[in-house]
Formats: sequence, C-alpha cells, structure tokens
Amino acid sequence: MPFKAYLPKSLFGRALLIIMLPIAIMQMAVAYFFFNAHWNEVTANLSDSVAADVSVAVQLYKQDPSFERAQRLDNMLRPKMELSVALEQNDTLPITTRDAFFSNLDKTLRRALGNSLNDEFWFDTTRYPHHIDIRVAVDEGVLRFIAARDRVFAPTGFVFIFWLVTATVLLSLVSILFIRNQAKPISELADAAEAFGKGDDISTYKPSGAAEVRLAGQSFLKMRSRLKRHIEQRTTMLAGVSHDLRTPLTRLKLHMAMQPDSKDNEAAKQDLLDMESMLNGYLDFARGLTGEETISLDIKPYVQDIISRMDSANISLNCEDDIFVALKPQSFERALKNLMSNALKYGAHCKVKIRPSSNNIYFEIEDDGPGIPEERRVEALRPFQRLDTARNQNIEGIGLGLAIVGDITQMHGGSLRLDDSELGGLKAVIRLPK
Repeated sequence: MPFKAYLPKSLFGRALLIIMLPIAIMQMAVAYFFFNAHWNEVTANLSDSVAADVSVAVQLYKQDPSFERAQRLDNMLRPKMELSVALEQNDTLPITTRDAFFSNLDKTLRRALGNSLNDEFWFDTTRYPHHIDIRVAVDEGVLRFIAARDRVFAPTGFVFIFWLVTATVLLSLVSILFIRNQAKPISELADAAEAFGKGDDISTYKPSGAAEVRLAGQSFLKMRSRLKRHIEQRTTMLAGVSHDLRTPLTRLKLHMAMQPDSKDNEAAKQDLLDMESMLNGYLDFARGLTGEETISLDIKPYVQDIISRMDSANISLNCEDDIFVALKPQSFERALKNLMSNALKYGAHCKVKIRPSSNNIYFEIEDDGPGIPEERRVEALRPFQRLDTARNQNIEGIGLGLAIVGDITQMHGGSLRLDDSELGGLKAVIRLPK
C-alpha cells in the first residue's frame, strides 16, 4: 500500500502533521541526545560515587567486623553523605529482584557496584520513592545501605521529561487552535460553493481567514454573480420567447378550428399541437432554473402523491417507510414526472424503486420500452437531443426531458445515470445525498 494512503486527507490534518511532525522529531532528538550524552553520564558519575562510598564502608567494616563497627560507620556516613549503614546479622541476600521503569537506572547502578565491590550484592530501586536499598553479603550476615535517590540518579532527567511533555502538549494545543481557525474559512467557502450548486441562498457567506482564502472567497462571489446573471438571462430569454410565441400560436389554433375538416387541416392542427408542446418544454426547462426552498420530506407519501396525480395504473412503487431527504418539492416532482412520463411514453409499464444506502438515496425508474444504446446514453442527457433511432420517431418531444432531470438532480447535489432495466428497457437512476 503506498505511503500516501496513510497521510491525512483533510487540510486540518495535513497542516497539523506539517507542524507537529517536526516538533515531535525535534523533541525526540533532544530527548535522545540529552539522555545519552548528559543524563546518562551524570547518573553514571553519581552511581560510581555512591558505589565507591559503599565499597569504602565495606572495607572499613571488614577491618573490625562487629555490630558496633557498623553503628559507628552509620553515625559517620549518615549526616554528611546521606548514606545509612546497618548490619543485619545472620541474614542473606534476597533472591528476587524488581526492575525499575527506566531499566538504564538499574544497569548503571549494577555496573558501578560491580566495578567497586568484590563481594556479592543486591539492590532495589523501586521499594522506596526517595531512597535506594543496597545490600552487601559479609561473613556475619548482610550489610545494608540506604542511600538518597538523588545521590544515585540525576533528578533533572524527570524534570526535563516533564517540561518536554508539557511543552509538546502546549504547542499541540496552540497548533490545533491556530490550524482550526485557518481551516474554518476554507470549509465555509466549500459549504457556500456546495449550497450555491444546489441553488440555495448563500447571502450570509462572508469571505474571511488568511489573505489568500479571502481572495478565493471574493473571487467565488464574483463568479456567483456572473453565473446568476447568465442563468437569469437564459431563463428570461426562454420564458420570454415561449410567452411571445403563445399569442400567434393561439391565433393560429383559433383560425384552424374554424376551418373545415380536411386531411391538410388535421396535419396543420397536429403541427400546432407539436409547437405548443415544444413551448411547454421550453418553459419547463426555464422553470427548472429558478430557485426554491429546500425542505425535508418523507419520500414514500411524497412519491405516492405524484403517482396518484399521474392517474396511471401502470406505475408500481417499491419504497420503505420513513425515508427522509432534503428536496425542492416542485422541482424534484418535475424530474420524477418527466422520468415516469418517458417510461410510460416509450413502454407499457413503469417501475419505481427507492432504496437508501449509508450516505445516499437512490430513485430507480424503469420501463419495458426499447431502451437507449449504451454508447448514446451520455448524448441523451444533453439538452435538445432526440434519439429517434432508439425511441419511436412519432412520439412528441424536443429532447429536454432528461436534460431537465439532470439539471434538477445536480441542483440537489446528486447525479443522474442511465442503465439497463430488468424489464428490458431503460433504467434511470437518480442519486441524492442524505
């Protein structure tokens, strides 16, 4: 698996990694060199010093091995050298040992005592929090030494570790707060772009953050203004042309209605009906570009209501209960009606299936018509495309049905896909995010 697969995907995670990784490497390097070059050396010198004191005390005791001699050594060493001495007569060295959390402590002291003493010894660095227990075997029993811990090990190591960890935590918190504040404006820009793509209002968005992020936000607002102006112009043009053509079209329909019935007149009337259907298609396409408020709907009753108003017994619905999704109701109704109308127009039966997944809702509309060849499905989604080779040429239409569905689907943040139907015809699949 490539190394990039393990890297954070978000800007926040990557920025945090860029800042924290050098800090962590630096802290580890400092800690390594401190413990290996300074702390270990100081600890070794201290351990050697205590081991030498213990060795001298053992040699002095052996000159006159007695309980009184051990007592005099204790009185001499305890006040000045923080090293107590006691003779435990007829005792033996313990067999079990307990290792310290930092094993280097035991290794350093064991090496120092081994170099200074010729007798068997035993020590414990874990029993007492502030002292070290050292025992040396003598003929009369065990000579026990209790030494202050800071005489054996350098206490600055633990203080250094504490401040090292504290500094790392503080730097991490500052970095997290700083990076979060820098990443927030970018997330807000992404949310605004997503909302604009769905046709929602983004008037509350204000560019903020670093200079580059503010510049990107301002450029986005300028782009939004240009796109809105372009969309409004296109919508106004389509609506205006369609509306202006209705007046002469109505006069022509009235004139043809007053003419006697003939084969030519019937053909002319059919042409007028086709023209009216085209104008309605243009108006539908224009209305699909207008804004509408998004609300959360229970899908099953919403689709059932649409099917009931289409007044067709050839539409079946397969949908679970309690599936909610945010929709623009009128716009999405137009998309579903277009797909179901196409299914009934080109086939005898229409099957509607709605299925949820973890992140999306899928609307599948299938028919048993002739379908569309796979190589022409992308073309079918473009405006004003009529695939007469795949569908009946005598069926009305101007090639805007699937284009309107595609625009409405994208406005909801989803996608439209054409596929093969189990019924033998075409299956249109709308994917909407939950």
